[in-house]
Amino acid sequence: MTSPQTTPTTQTAQSDWWRQAVVYQIYPRSFADANGDGVGDLQGIVSRVPYLVALGIDAVWLSPFYPSALADGGYDVDDYRNVDPRLGTLDDFDQLIEALHTEGIKLIVDIVPNHTSNRHEWFVEALEAAKGEPARERYIFRDGPEDSDGDQPPSDWDSVFGGSAWAKTDDGQWYLHMFAAEQPDLNWQHPEVRADFLETLKFWSDRGVDGFRVDVAHALVKDLSEPFPSKAMLPRQSESNGAHPLWDQDGVHEIYRDWRNLLNTYDPPRSAVAEAFVPAARRARYASADGLGQAFNFDLLQADFEYEKFRKVIEENLALAEENGSSSTWVFSNHDVVRHATRYGLPRNPKGGWQDGKDWLLSNGTEPTVDVALGLQRARAATLLMLALPGSAYLYQGEELGLQEVGELPAANLQDPAYFRSKGAEKGRDGCRVPIPWTVDGLSFGFGPGGSHLLQPKWFGAYSVQAQDGDQESTLSLYRKALAVRRGLRTGNSLTWVDATDWVLHFTRPGGWQCVTNFGAAPVELPDAAVVLSSGPLEGDKLPSDTTAWLI
Repeated sequence: MTSPQTTPTTQTAQSDWWRQAVVYQIYPRSFADANGDGVGDLQGIVSRVPYLVALGIDAVWLSPFYPSALADGGYDVDDYRNVDPRLGTLDDFDQLIEALHTEGIKLIVDIVPNHTSNRHEWFVEALEAAKGEPARERYIFRDGPEDSDGDQPPSDWDSVFGGSAWAKTDDGQWYLHMFAAEQPDLNWQHPEVRADFLETLKFWSDRGVDGFRVDVAHALVKDLSEPFPSKAMLPRQSESNGAHPLWDQDGVHEIYRDWRNLLNTYDPPRSAVAEAFVPAARRARYASADGLGQAFNFDLLQADFEYEKFRKVIEENLALAEENGSSSTWVFSNHDVVRHATRYGLPRNPKGGWQDGKDWLLSNGTEPTVDVALGLQRARAATLLMLALPGSAYLYQGEELGLQEVGELPAANLQDPAYFRSKGAEKGRDGCRVPIPWTVDGLSFGFGPGGSHLLQPKWFGAYSVQAQDGDQESTLSLYRKALAVRRGLRTGNSLTWVDATDWVLHFTRPGGWQCVTNFGAAPVELPDAAVVLSSGPLEGDKLPSDTTAWLI
């Protein structure tokens, strides 16, 4: 094995830390609870910094921690420059940054620019103002059609969470909300909106934040020229190429150029990554050097565990990253999707498309039956493959434990607005947001001294950090070993394919690092090289099915 890389010393190297970083997403309300109220908090995260150090990550991505009514898990923000009192204070935030930075770990925070909460001071002011007054111009208010006497919404557009995208105010006007009604969309044509978010970026950057994850980055600019097209006339998002009035408008990039100009005033420049659900070819502009710099690639997350799909996604995204001078991002799980250890244990989606696990969730995790062992074996193989790829890898809290999705949450405990607004047609995302287990037993499996805001199942203890800590074959040990080895092997940002069969994915990285994944049904011969790590036990000198090995 090659020796670990030395700590970057040049400004260029410090500026590029994000290009091949391993970033660990923390959903703060479900990571660790220091005060025992059942909700995770910042001091809980501070107490677990030694765990993050032992894991071997480069950065933490902190999901929203701002004051919020939790209409959408914290993505309904009351105040962009403060901490939710249930999670702590700005002093606690500063302690967290210091604790992470002392250990050489960067901090990325979520920024939610498409919408505020309905409790934000601007929106409260807007509702108190009369129709046509300036206070309403920061949001998107419209009258209903004249032929309906204003009783119908301005258009028949649907919200992402189901139901109308318009909500009616007491004075008869309607405001646009592409998500929950408690999340009114901002008017990004308004100069005050643009200026205020620059102040927010500056506020957190000045406190030492290293980067930003931009929520719904493709939604800020909207073409609201009238008459509004009906939803039947709206183009498919995947084919609109900037023509959809609500998503991926070209004008959004002017905003991000301003953001990049600000972020580049820091030393080193603050990083940013876009959550932009757009076709791969359109994603490049979000990841450009004069834009945010990087954009999430969800293509691998949305691919079933199959050779052809993985190969195609990797080739396409590496080519795009090379074209725009960025680096790709790789992710399998996050706060919005069924955990990949569960998805990979489900049969193929009979409706076509990728196996997203949503139908399984609607059955409360009973139909079809999850092959837990197969799902975990494939998840371990997929993660080891991902960590060998050029680019940055995003991990979601609990996946290092091989944690399964909690499908059996009772309706009375659900919190996701997607469940309520869809009237139960979707169960929502609570199953991946259940507080993670730290100990084999206890009231909340070590999450905190009290209970937990989402119910943890009895089987959680077997997946806990305590249960896996001393087991060299555990998934936690695999992640720790993989991140340590990756840090030593990681060099250039390139990859060379080694073609063999249509079921073995094999590539090399600079310095002689090889990664081999067997998607086939039978064991395969390994190259004549030393195996430094594998996602599961080998069969002699052969690589079993659904297994990845690193060699050098």
